[in-house]
Amino acid sequence: MANKHEEQHFKSSDLVTDIVIGMSDGLTVPFALAAGLSGAVSTTGIVITAGLAEIAAGAIAMGLGGYLAGRTEVDHYHSEQKREEYEVEHLPEVEKQEVRDVFAEMGLSKDTQDLIADEMSKDKEKWIDFMMKYELGLDKPDPKRARNSAFNIGLSYVVGGLVPLTPYFFVQHPFDGLKFSAAITVVCLFIFGFFKAKVTGQKPLAGAIKVAVIGSIAAAAAFFIAKLFSA
Repeated sequence: MANKHEEQHFKSSDLVTDIVIGMSDGLTVPFALAAGLSGAVSTTGIVITAGLAEIAAGAIAMGLGGYLAGRTEVDHYHSEQKREEYEVEHLPEVEKQEVRDVFAEMGLSKDTQDLIADEMSKDKEKWIDFMMKYELGLDKPDPKRARNSAFNIGLSYVVGGLVPLTPYFFVQHPFDGLKFSAAITVVCLFIFGFFKAKVTGQKPLAGAIKVAVIGSIAAAAAFFIAKLFSA
Protein backbone atom coordinates (compact mmCIF):
# COMPACT_ATOMS: atom_id res chain seq x y z
CA MET A 1 0.00 0.00 0.00
CA ALA A 2 1.47 3.33 -1.07
CA ASN A 3 2.07 5.91 1.59
CA LYS A 4 -0.41 8.74 1.40
CA HIS A 5 1.23 12.13 1.78
CA GLU A 6 -0.75 15.11 2.92
CA GLU A 7 0.78 18.54 2.54
CA GLN A 8 -0.11 20.76 5.44
CA HIS A 9 0.49 24.34 4.46
CA PHE A 10 -1.33 27.27 5.93
CA LYS A 11 -2.08 30.11 3.56
CA SER A 12 -2.60 33.26 5.56
CA SER A 13 -5.80 34.85 4.27
CA ASP A 14 -6.44 38.56 4.00
CA LEU A 15 -8.87 38.27 6.92
CA VAL A 16 -6.24 36.72 9.19
CA THR A 17 -3.72 39.39 8.16
CA ASP A 18 -6.21 42.16 8.97
CA ILE A 19 -7.07 40.66 12.36
CA VAL A 20 -3.39 40.36 13.26
CA ILE A 21 -2.74 44.01 12.32
CA GLY A 22 -5.77 45.38 14.17
CA MET A 23 -5.58 43.15 17.23
CA SER A 24 -1.84 43.67 17.68
CA ASP A 25 -2.15 47.44 18.06
CA GLY A 26 -5.56 47.23 19.71
CA LEU A 27 -4.21 45.21 22.61
CA THR A 28 -0.99 47.17 23.03
CA VAL A 29 -1.76 50.89 22.54
CA PRO A 30 -4.87 51.24 24.78
CA PHE A 31 -3.13 49.04 27.37
CA ALA A 32 -0.16 51.40 27.47
CA LEU A 33 -2.46 54.46 27.55
CA ALA A 34 -4.56 53.10 30.40
CA ALA A 35 -1.43 52.13 32.32
CA GLY A 36 0.04 55.58 31.85
CA LEU A 37 -3.12 57.33 33.01
CA SER A 38 -3.36 54.99 36.00
CA GLY A 39 -0.09 56.41 37.22
CA ALA A 40 -1.23 60.01 36.85
CA VAL A 41 -4.95 60.30 37.71
CA SER A 42 -7.08 59.39 40.71
CA THR A 43 -10.39 58.39 39.08
CA THR A 44 -11.20 55.60 36.67
CA GLY A 45 -13.61 57.86 34.79
CA ILE A 46 -10.72 59.71 33.18
CA VAL A 47 -9.04 56.44 32.18
CA ILE A 48 -12.29 55.12 30.68
CA THR A 49 -13.06 58.33 28.78
CA ALA A 50 -9.55 58.67 27.40
CA GLY A 51 -9.38 54.95 26.63
CA LEU A 52 -12.65 54.95 24.67
CA ALA A 53 -11.58 58.05 22.77
CA GLU A 54 -8.27 56.41 21.88
CA ILE A 55 -9.98 53.20 20.78
CA ALA A 56 -12.34 55.16 18.52
CA ALA A 57 -9.55 57.25 17.04
CA GLY A 58 -7.21 54.28 16.70
CA ALA A 59 -9.84 52.11 15.02
CA ILE A 60 -10.65 54.86 12.50
CA ALA A 61 -6.96 55.55 11.80
CA MET A 62 -6.07 51.87 11.45
CA GLY A 63 -9.16 51.17 9.34
CA LEU A 64 -8.38 54.10 7.06
CA GLY A 65 -4.81 52.86 6.71
CA GLY A 66 -6.11 49.44 5.71
CA TYR A 67 -8.52 51.00 3.20
CA LEU A 68 -5.81 53.12 1.58
CA ALA A 69 -3.46 50.13 1.39
CA GLY A 70 -6.19 48.08 -0.29
CA ARG A 71 -7.00 50.86 -2.76
CA THR A 72 -3.32 51.32 -3.56
CA GLU A 73 -3.01 47.61 -4.32
CA VAL A 74 -6.01 47.70 -6.67
CA ASP A 75 -4.91 50.92 -8.39
CA HIS A 76 -1.37 49.61 -8.87
CA TYR A 77 -2.68 46.36 -10.39
CA HIS A 78 -4.96 48.20 -12.85
CA SER A 79 -2.15 50.57 -13.83
CA GLU A 80 0.18 47.68 -14.63
CA GLN A 81 -2.62 45.80 -16.38
CA LYS A 82 -3.20 48.73 -18.76
CA ARG A 83 0.51 48.80 -19.52
CA GLU A 84 0.50 45.08 -20.31
CA GLU A 85 -2.58 45.49 -22.51
CA TYR A 86 -0.78 48.15 -24.52
CA GLU A 87 2.38 46.04 -24.88
CA VAL A 88 0.44 42.93 -25.94
CA GLU A 89 -1.41 44.99 -28.55
CA HIS A 90 1.52 47.02 -29.89
CA LEU A 91 4.61 44.96 -29.00
CA PRO A 92 3.44 41.34 -29.34
CA GLU A 93 6.84 39.89 -30.28
CA VAL A 94 8.50 41.50 -27.28
CA GLU A 95 5.79 40.08 -25.00
CA LYS A 96 6.08 36.63 -26.58
CA GLN A 97 9.79 36.69 -25.88
CA GLU A 98 9.04 37.54 -22.25
CA VAL A 99 6.80 34.45 -22.12
CA ARG A 100 9.67 32.37 -23.51
CA ASP A 101 12.01 33.86 -20.89
CA VAL A 102 9.66 32.80 -18.08
CA PHE A 103 9.63 29.19 -19.26
CA ALA A 104 13.35 29.26 -20.06
CA GLU A 105 13.97 29.93 -16.37
CA MET A 106 11.90 26.82 -15.62
CA GLY A 107 14.24 24.75 -17.81
CA LEU A 108 11.88 24.07 -20.72
CA SER A 109 13.31 23.49 -24.18
CA LYS A 110 13.35 26.17 -26.89
CA ASP A 111 10.73 24.32 -28.95
CA THR A 112 8.42 24.08 -25.95
CA GLN A 113 8.93 27.77 -25.18
CA ASP A 114 7.95 28.70 -28.74
CA LEU A 115 4.93 26.42 -28.68
CA ILE A 116 3.62 27.86 -25.40
CA ALA A 117 4.24 31.46 -26.50
CA ASP A 118 2.39 30.90 -29.78
CA GLU A 119 -0.57 29.21 -28.08
CA MET A 120 -0.79 31.84 -25.36
CA SER A 121 -0.80 34.71 -27.86
CA LYS A 122 -4.10 33.41 -29.28
CA ASP A 123 -5.96 34.50 -26.11
CA LYS A 124 -4.95 38.04 -25.22
CA GLU A 125 -6.88 38.12 -21.94
CA LYS A 126 -5.18 35.01 -20.58
CA TRP A 127 -1.90 36.22 -22.02
CA ILE A 128 -2.17 39.47 -20.06
CA ASP A 129 -3.15 37.58 -16.89
CA PHE A 130 -0.10 35.35 -17.32
CA MET A 131 2.23 38.33 -17.73
CA MET A 132 0.74 40.06 -14.69
CA LYS A 133 1.30 37.02 -12.50
CA TYR A 134 4.57 35.57 -13.76
CA GLU A 135 6.40 38.60 -15.16
CA LEU A 136 5.31 41.18 -12.60
CA GLY A 137 4.41 38.86 -9.72
CA LEU A 138 1.00 40.50 -9.23
CA ASP A 139 -2.13 38.54 -8.29
CA LYS A 140 -5.49 40.04 -9.19
CA PRO A 141 -6.74 41.82 -6.05
CA ASP A 142 -10.25 41.52 -4.67
CA PRO A 143 -12.13 44.72 -5.63
CA LYS A 144 -13.77 44.64 -2.17
CA ARG A 145 -10.40 44.28 -0.44
CA ALA A 146 -10.09 47.93 0.63
CA ARG A 147 -13.55 48.07 2.22
CA ASN A 148 -13.20 44.69 3.90
CA SER A 149 -9.73 45.50 5.17
CA ALA A 150 -10.89 48.76 6.73
CA PHE A 151 -13.76 47.01 8.53
CA ASN A 152 -11.71 44.00 9.69
CA ILE A 153 -8.78 46.05 11.00
CA GLY A 154 -11.00 48.64 12.68
CA LEU A 155 -13.20 46.03 14.37
CA SER A 156 -10.16 44.00 15.50
CA TYR A 157 -8.66 47.16 17.01
CA VAL A 158 -11.87 47.86 18.95
CA VAL A 159 -12.07 44.28 20.25
CA GLY A 160 -8.41 44.30 21.26
CA GLY A 161 -8.66 47.75 22.85
CA LEU A 162 -11.63 46.84 25.03
CA VAL A 163 -9.67 44.03 26.69
CA PRO A 164 -7.33 46.25 28.78
CA LEU A 165 -10.01 48.90 29.33
CA THR A 166 -12.87 46.71 30.59
CA PRO A 167 -11.58 46.18 34.19
CA TYR A 168 -11.70 49.94 34.81
CA PHE A 169 -15.50 49.85 34.51
CA PHE A 170 -15.73 47.73 37.65
CA VAL A 171 -13.34 49.45 40.07
CA GLN A 172 -13.09 52.91 41.59
CA HIS A 173 -9.34 53.43 41.79
CA PRO A 174 -7.23 53.41 38.60
CA PHE A 175 -4.43 51.39 40.17
CA ASP A 176 -6.86 48.59 41.05
CA GLY A 177 -8.06 48.65 37.46
CA LEU A 178 -4.48 48.50 36.25
CA LYS A 179 -3.78 45.32 38.24
CA PHE A 180 -6.73 43.48 36.70
CA SER A 181 -6.09 45.02 33.29
CA ALA A 182 -2.45 43.94 33.33
CA ALA A 183 -3.30 40.37 34.32
CA ILE A 184 -6.00 39.98 31.66
CA THR A 185 -4.13 41.79 28.89
CA VAL A 186 -0.82 39.97 29.37
CA VAL A 187 -2.66 36.64 29.13
CA CYS A 188 -4.46 37.81 25.98
CA LEU A 189 -1.18 39.10 24.50
CA PHE A 190 0.41 35.72 25.21
CA ILE A 191 -2.46 33.82 23.56
CA PHE A 192 -2.56 36.25 20.62
CA GLY A 193 1.22 36.02 20.18
CA PHE A 194 1.02 32.21 20.24
CA PHE A 195 -1.55 32.01 17.44
CA LYS A 196 0.09 34.82 15.49
CA ALA A 197 3.40 32.94 15.52
CA LYS A 198 1.66 29.68 14.61
CA VAL A 199 -0.09 31.30 11.65
CA THR A 200 3.10 32.96 10.37
CA GLY A 201 5.20 29.80 10.74
CA GLN A 202 7.31 30.96 13.70
CA LYS A 203 7.93 29.21 17.01
CA PRO A 204 4.62 29.64 18.88
CA LEU A 205 6.03 29.81 22.42
CA ALA A 206 8.76 32.28 21.47
CA GLY A 207 6.23 34.39 19.58
CA ALA A 208 3.82 34.38 22.52
CA ILE A 209 6.52 35.45 24.98
CA LYS A 210 7.79 38.18 22.63
CA VAL A 211 4.35 39.76 22.14
CA ALA A 212 3.54 39.59 25.87
CA VAL A 213 6.89 41.11 26.85
CA ILE A 214 6.64 43.95 24.31
CA GLY A 215 3.13 44.85 25.48
CA SER A 216 4.18 44.70 29.13
CA ILE A 217 7.24 46.90 28.55
CA ALA A 218 5.16 49.49 26.70
CA ALA A 219 2.58 49.62 29.52
CA ALA A 220 5.24 49.74 32.25
CA ALA A 221 7.10 52.54 30.49
CA ALA A 222 3.91 54.57 30.09
CA PHE A 223 2.99 54.03 33.76
CA PHE A 224 6.34 55.10 35.20
CA ILE A 225 6.74 58.07 32.86
CA ALA A 226 3.26 59.33 33.78
CA LYS A 227 4.02 58.70 37.47
CA LEU A 228 7.27 60.61 37.19
CA PHE A 229 5.78 63.69 35.54
CA SER A 230 2.66 63.72 37.71
CA ALA A 231 4.88 63.82 40.79
